[in-house]
Amino acid sequence: MNIIEATAPWLTILVAIPFVSGLLLWLVKPLRQFARQFALAISLIVLAGFVAAFVTSFDVAQAGSTQLYETYQWIPQIGVTFTWGINGMGAVMVALATVLVPFVIAAEWTDFESHDDAGYFAWVLVLEAIMIGLFSARDLFLFYVLFEAMIVPVYFMIGRYGGTQRTRAAMKFLLFSLAGGLIMLAGVIAVYAYGSGGPEAFVLDKIAGTLRLTATSEMWVFVSFFIAFAIKAPMWPVHTWLPDTAEQASPGTSTLLVGVLDKLGTFGMIAICLPLFGHAVTVVAPVVITLAIISIIWGALMAISSDNMLRLVSYTSVSHFGFIVMGIFSGSALALSGSILYMVAHGVGTAGLFLIVGFLERRGQSYLISSYGGWQRVTPVIAGSFLIAGLATIALPGLSGFIPEYLVLMGTYTIWPYAAMVAAVGVVLASIYILLPYQRAFTGPKPHIDVPDLGGREKTVMGGLIALMLVLGFYPAPVLELVTPVAENATIVAVSSADNAQVSIEGSTK
Repeated sequence: MNIIEATAPWLTILVAIPFVSGLLLWLVKPLRQFARQFALAISLIVLAGFVAAFVTSFDVAQAGSTQLYETYQWIPQIGVTFTWGINGMGAVMVALATVLVPFVIAAEWTDFESHDDAGYFAWVLVLEAIMIGLFSARDLFLFYVLFEAMIVPVYFMIGRYGGTQRTRAAMKFLLFSLAGGLIMLAGVIAVYAYGSGGPEAFVLDKIAGTLRLTATSEMWVFVSFFIAFAIKAPMWPVHTWLPDTAEQASPGTSTLLVGVLDKLGTFGMIAICLPLFGHAVTVVAPVVITLAIISIIWGALMAISSDNMLRLVSYTSVSHFGFIVMGIFSGSALALSGSILYMVAHGVGTAGLFLIVGFLERRGQSYLISSYGGWQRVTPVIAGSFLIAGLATIALPGLSGFIPEYLVLMGTYTIWPYAAMVAAVGVVLASIYILLPYQRAFTGPKPHIDVPDLGGREKTVMGGLIALMLVLGFYPAPVLELVTPVAENATIVAVSSADNAQVSIEGSTK
């Protein structure tokens, strides 16, 4: 694995700025009076900083390599380091996080005026720092620590600023997340035990291919990571925390949780499971693909049956993550490229759905589809924004979801044709779970209500997200240029790891 050292500590700076700023919002009382403005300014500075780092220091021609690489000693006695670095996949995921945070802050500008809005925006900034750190961490122990730390801001964002059942939802999120994290901890310990040790015992770029694992032990270690990532993804049957959480969390919190943080599950499968446990990945691929197909169909059917719009969007995400996981474990570099692009497209489309549902609820005082009807005659911009975001998530050509879903299905079909054909049923169901709610909520006779359509700030938010959906739909080439080398490398490494493990097994039996 090629490593390109950073010319400046870009990633450390990008993690530190929002984290320190979030702390300042808690500690400096005069600053709390301008919490929204301060948080938005910091998020835009972080976005500008990432753009500057990418433009000046990231070589797109070497997107498959780890770049902006920094490493600092942390716990040298056991080889734990602060090691940052991103390849093409890490770059697009950090971009997704830094782009969506300003949209969330702008969308929820007035939502918490009756609460401690400074506290909410402080948590958003801390969460942004953790998200950037997670997608940049190249030390497995550091990744695990941030994976667990992520629970804290999300828990408080749900439990303090959510709906009437927010405490229960926050606790369910906490329990599922802690369970996954504790199971992963066993895998982290095993990686150390079966590794070669040294001052960089957990650095992913150094330990890939060096673990002294038998086929059986590799399978158990893989399972410990996979369960944690499947919970986070979320996959059937460990997805049940998501609908309850999304129903009670604010739309902005759900946007960051589902649009960005849940990608840690699929990101971890690609960045950790494929290079470290290639043989186990090959063995369990049929089982995982089956679970992914169940997720696709089950999520779609549950979305169709949901009256609550937040639950509907969360179930659509269960279905979409099924496509992403299927592409990851298909063994096809084309499908894996589609999966990474899908992660970005889903983040943008889901953000649009969650935020427009939030804008609608502020006017109709309900998240229930049955509470509406004919609203396109009163709020045509809301109706149109919902429809475009929904069509993006169901892969309408020209919008963000089409190319990644096509790549996943085509790549999977070359290796698992029957799986791809069954999964295609989810494409048909997707049109139902978006168009039917649109028909029920927005078409029909004009209701006797007088509510405003989207204001200037809200139009800016939705306009920006729709622009991203169109760009990803019509011109995804720049993103594919970044992620394709990563997908090809990951596929080659996984196959090579599986072959080496097979040779080792055969040699030990002679």
